[in-house]
Amino acid sequence: MKVLVINGHPETQTYCAALADAYAEGAAQSRADVRRLDVGAIRFQPNYVNGFQKQNELEPELAEAQELIRWADHLVFVYPTWWGTMPALLKGFIDRVFLPGFAFKYRNNSQLWDKLLTGKSARMIVTMDTPPWYNRWIYRHAGHRVMRDNILKFCGISPVRITEIGPVRPSTAEKREKWLADVRNLGMNRG
Repeated sequence: MKVLVINGHPETQTYCAALADAYAEGAAQSRADVRRLDVGAIRFQPNYVNGFQKQNELEPELAEAQELIRWADHLVFVYPTWWGTMPALLKGFIDRVFLPGFAFKYRNNSQLWDKLLTGKSARMIVTMDTPPWYNRWIYRHAGHRVMRDNILKFCGISPVRITEIGPVRPSTAEKREKWLADVRNLGMNRG
């Protein structure tokens, strides 16, 4: 299996980076071919300036990101929850990379579209400071639903599994080590 681990945190030296490392280590131990992409290390214009009317030319690193996504069987997105959803830089990355003709294609004279990333699966590993029960019952997983349903499944990526980690801020070093071990095991099982 070919696995692409995408660290969606704007900074590259964070707990999200450690979680991405743990997943990649576990997947490599199970003999998966693993590649890594850190959104915070890429220099690109995150705003899709012209919308879909006139596509902007992709920066070389975004074109490379598309090739990595094409290559992968399984995508792993690791990112924090900020204001109920993903960081703006990760959203900008998705806006610029998951383009018509690459991730999906609208059909002529139809409300329907073709899902161009069909056959791939995904795992979302999402950190938060909100207790997971609160995110579920009060916020109703709003940010998770956007990423899973409106982005990944829209493009044909399925199944999409979600691992919530939190609350991180008040957690102990022992708890963080346990989460790293759990994520390493997810990678070993390619889940």
